[in-house]
Amino acid sequence: MRAAQRYDDVVITGLAHVDAPHRVTSRELEDRIAGTLGRLRITPGLLEKLSGIAERRVWDEGTMPSEVAARAGEDALARSGVPRHEIGALINTSVSRDHLEPSTASIVHGRMELPPEAVNFDLGNACLGFLNGMNLVSTMIERGEIDHGLVVAGETSRFAMESTLARLAGDEATRAMFHEQFATLTVGSGAVAMVLSRADGPGGHRYLGGLGRASTVGNSALCVGQADEMRTDSSGLLAAGMELAGRAWKEAVAAFGWDAASYDVYCLHQVSKVHTRAVSDQLGLDHDRFPSQFPLFGNIGPAGVPTVLSKAVEDGVVTDGSRVMLMGVGSGINAAAAEVLW
Repeated sequence: MRAAQRYDDVVITGLAHVDAPHRVTSRELEDRIAGTLGRLRITPGLLEKLSGIAERRVWDEGTMPSEVAARAGEDALARSGVPRHEIGALINTSVSRDHLEPSTASIVHGRMELPPEAVNFDLGNACLGFLNGMNLVSTMIERGEIDHGLVVAGETSRFAMESTLARLAGDEATRAMFHEQFATLTVGSGAVAMVLSRADGPGGHRYLGGLGRASTVGNSALCVGQADEMRTDSSGLLAAGMELAGRAWKEAVAAFGWDAASYDVYCLHQVSKVHTRAVSDQLGLDHDRFPSQFPLFGNIGPAGVPTVLSKAVEDGVVTDGSRVMLMGVGSGINAAAAEVLW
């Protein structure tokens, strides 16, 4: 069976994240819709209690996704040591976009003054976009098309959060509406970038790739996002996601001989405490090997998995020789897992 991507000649040479500067607590959000919560008899503190998210970050008002993606891209490029003119591809993978067109990737390309030979485009697949972008760049490297590629994501949650709060503060807000749009209030902002290179020079951390699986029939409406809101069947999405994740993990273990006990760190796309615990329990993995990002940063979409990795490196959780698993489930729904030898 195909739909597996394995790489022999690819390394991560640069990785960087940028945290949005403004903290917004769950208590602050609930204070802004206190009238609705009281009218609907919803207990204050429910947002943090159910999600485990105490706060999330937002950028300055008016900040564009391309701006922060380019900032992370510059940091990753500097850390990689790869000359700017040698970047052969730029893929933007964020859910947030500056415009419908031109592509946000083209704006990032211009902001970073990348070479005209560097192909650039947006790739969208909800919260798995960055992992898909890594695989696409890695395939290009192994095919000999490029020597170095850059994957970026810049997520901006302010507009969706503010729009949702305005709806929920209105007299027409219902308990069903609150639960349906609950997930929007867990979303945060952030930016991340990664340089992937051919493994024929000094340095770098091996990207070995992995496996992706889909379960789209009947599941595409479980989480539907627009620029100003996200409507989610949280329990349905969790159940379908766990079923797919369990199936994909078993196939990957059989195909690649993965031994769960041999991985030092699991970098998971983090949605909430319930989701994180459900993944570790469903797959029989050690929960203590999942670095927790969601309590202070919320769900930052496709920027989530690489940011967990970047922070784990920064904090010394991932060090030279660490075996790392990148994992995620995205709306649609799709699941993916890939390994890194740091």
